[in-house]
Amino acid sequence: MDHEDVGIETGDFISDFIKEDLSGGRFCYVRTRFPPEPNGWLHIGHCKAMSIDFLTAARFGGECNLRFDDTNPEKEDVSYVEAIKRDVKWLGFDWGRREFYASDYYEYLYGLAVKIIKKGKAYVDDLSEDEMREYRGTAVDKDNITDTPPGRDSPFRNRGVDENLDLFLRMRQGEFADGERTLRAKIDMKHPNLVMRDPVMYRIRREKHYRTGSEWCIYPMYDFQHPLSDAKEGITHSLCSLEYEIHRPLYEWFLREAEVFPSRQIEFARLNLTHTVLSKRFLLRLVREGRVSGWDDPRMPTLAGLRRRGYTPAALRDFMARIGVAKTDSMVDFALLEYCLREDLNRRALRVMAVLSPLKLIIENLDPGAEITLDAVNNPEDPSAGTRKLKFTRELWIERDDFAETPPPKYHRLFPGNSVRLRYGFIVTCTGFEKDTVGNVSAVRAVYDPATKGGNAADNRKVKGTIHWVSAADALPIEVRLYGHLFSPERPMETPPGKSFLDGLNPESLAVLKGALAEPSLAEAEAPEAAGTEGRGGVFFQFERQGYFVRDRENGEGGVPVFNKTVGLRDSWAKIKGKQQLA
Repeated sequence: MDHEDVGIETGDFISDFIKEDLSGGRFCYVRTRFPPEPNGWLHIGHCKAMSIDFLTAARFGGECNLRFDDTNPEKEDVSYVEAIKRDVKWLGFDWGRREFYASDYYEYLYGLAVKIIKKGKAYVDDLSEDEMREYRGTAVDKDNITDTPPGRDSPFRNRGVDENLDLFLRMRQGEFADGERTLRAKIDMKHPNLVMRDPVMYRIRREKHYRTGSEWCIYPMYDFQHPLSDAKEGITHSLCSLEYEIHRPLYEWFLREAEVFPSRQIEFARLNLTHTVLSKRFLLRLVREGRVSGWDDPRMPTLAGLRRRGYTPAALRDFMARIGVAKTDSMVDFALLEYCLREDLNRRALRVMAVLSPLKLIIENLDPGAEITLDAVNNPEDPSAGTRKLKFTRELWIERDDFAETPPPKYHRLFPGNSVRLRYGFIVTCTGFEKDTVGNVSAVRAVYDPATKGGNAADNRKVKGTIHWVSAADALPIEVRLYGHLFSPERPMETPPGKSFLDGLNPESLAVLKGALAEPSLAEAEAPEAAGTEGRGGVFFQFERQGYFVRDRENGEGGVPVFNKTVGLRDSWAKIKGKQQLA
């Protein structure tokens, strides 16, 4: 993929590091990697990491590997692998044949562990997990690690090389129970960085792996396998989020002690988004507890959820370009993401009319059975999108909110005696209304002016209101799902004592409207999942005066099409930026 095709710039500080490495002779090529763990579906935070990994390589004429860091058999599954590959392709990245799995390196990693043991830099420990935690100690101030009290050496730390080699082999052969022994790096239990206090390299787990089956009962820890997998693949620059900065000394220690390819780790700030949780662990909890319908629930920040809701790869790439790549963490307003989405959908979405809360409008001066054909523009931003035909008939449907028996001030829609324009049609004047037995308005009556067809009135009549409508003769019944933020607080993970992030779930994040009506052409609409990487005509729609919508992959009751609201028409980001500039 060409860098310009994606529209995101990599951060200058990353480029500076790479240029320095190339000019200084540390590396003669650039190879990065996108290394997801297949224990969940990708979310928008991975979109940032993925973009940086692939585009940094492209910028320097290099390669980017797709590697699955699959060394945690309890949580990983082939279904996650397939979901990840689907999302990477959807976003527009192609790894070609450069697809790798850390599980393919188990023998290689085992051999390097043996090598480190022989150097006297690793030992088999009998301490339990709780005991290791106690011996390691805890940080008094996470922001000042130099004040962390020193830890204590394990009583098994000084085992001889031969004994450690024998015990490690017996661990592999399955002689010991799960958790009975671990292999630990022998570094420094007094190190101010807790990560460097004899970290675990291998643990015993009798779990069936989705690729290697029951072949192994010991599995490497992430901090051990990740740098050595990078080295195995000749990764020049291991680009990762800022929380791994504290792990960089350990990354370099394993490379040095294993005497392998000297990959370089560079950290960047991860994406933080308001009203959003970006952690697979917490997203998995939402799925398992039934708080959402699944990983691809349109309220989820997963790429699959965003795709199902109608987000486009182009909008996500634009968003990534706007937020850029920084070295310090910050919180990005969700409104910016919605702004990028509107910018893209405004260019590509077909305009249609749909009535979400229908109220009948009867045109009194049009004969029953009569039809007038009207021309409607499919997309004013794209002349090539052409036009479509609409039927104007005696009975129409309008929005219930577009009529008021007693109008409030500055109400420019229908009320007795007032005139409005029907979109793409005629000016109509309200002559009266009907009520049902309980006093609710059941129908509105009006007359139309034949001379005002399509807005080209010869007498230049002016009205203040324009409303949308559908013909009762061929209206398509649809179900509409309106989505809001899944979490009400801007920072859902910042919870007071005794509270859970689940307490911030928005009870109004989904509203289902049944009985909505739309133009009949929407019967042919495709769900985004069926429309290819970027989508095509007939996928993205602007319901005029309502917002942007896409068809869901599921149908509603009675087989009616379901349409998900992607985003509204109002641009809250422009208002936010305006206030910031005035401040």
